Amino acid sequence: MGRIVRTALRRSLKQIRHVEPVKPSAATGLVAVVYSDVEADFGMLAPPVALHSPAPVALAATWSLLRETLVASGHASRAVKEAVAAAVSRSNTCPYCVSIHTATLEDLTPTTFADVEAWASGSGAVRPFPAEQLPELLGVVVAFHYLNRVVNVFLGDSPLPANAPAPARKFLGKFMGTSARKDYPPGRSLRLLAEAPRPDDLAWSSGNPVIADALGRIAAAFDAGGERALSQPARDLVLDRIAAWDGTPPGLSRAWVTEAVAGLPAEDRPGATLALLVAIASYQVDDDTVAAFGGDDRRLVELVSWAGFTAARRMAGLLHRATEV
Repeated sequence: MGRIVRTALRRSLKQIRHVEPVKPSAATGLVAVVYSDVEADFGMLAPPVALHSPAPVALAATWSLLRETLVASGHASRAVKEAVAAAVSRSNTCPYCVSIHTATLEDLTPTTFADVEAWASGSGAVRPFPAEQLPELLGVVVAFHYLNRVVNVFLGDSPLPANAPAPARKFLGKFMGTSARKDYPPGRSLRLLAEAPRPDDLAWSSGNPVIADALGRIAAAFDAGGERALSQPARDLVLDRIAAWDGTPPGLSRAWVTEAVAGLPAEDRPGATLALLVAIASYQVDDDTVAAFGGDDRRLVELVSWAGFTAARRMAGLLHRATEV
């Protein structure tokens, strides 16, 4: 069963849009190390991680974010973390991630976590779990606000190929559940990224030294990619817009983003447009928006990663403040 699911998911790398991921057989250096770690600790080379491979540091940051929040063992059970992942993914209308993490949760336990899911989706601000679990669960919130945005840009609605047999989703859940039941000591991914101070807006992670350390390294990695992908004026505009955002989706009209970038030089508008859409309305990103940006695969991954992580930090901050009121 595991071999069949793993093979199907590797084939699903062909479903990645806009960039060409590094094939496992061609991976070298940091990409090869991350690929090996992902398969060892997550059970499969997940396309939402592998799609970052044109930008190796962004790949390592994405894996570290997923591993140290969702995968690594800690105070919160893996089942509760999967419930948070599924709830955030539903709130972002990311069927790809909902499918994987709902199937995993169903295999792990028949228990429902309605109160935790309400908290994670922002509809129930009261914290329904012990305080020592907050860095892990808010870390999962960051991870999936990030991954949902990336998946909405680069992947379709299903983690399995269109021709996958009907029982494949059940097999996927069992495969992921088997992997999720194992113990994974925290901190293994820290070696992949340079040490960096934790930003102030991620101070809620201080109760878990490993997650706090990881988030400092991850934020620095994504910020460096953003600096390469966008001009300073474009980044400043995106940062200001996200800082003022209340987390509410803007709807279907794009008038807001056209107005937001109007004051930038013409050459900066396509990148700023794409970054704002990724951050605030990833469901609005289409082929024309990506083509207008015109960056190579590495630059495109770095732009989407920076914008997605910046928005994920904002969403976690809003939830943390609401939780603490």
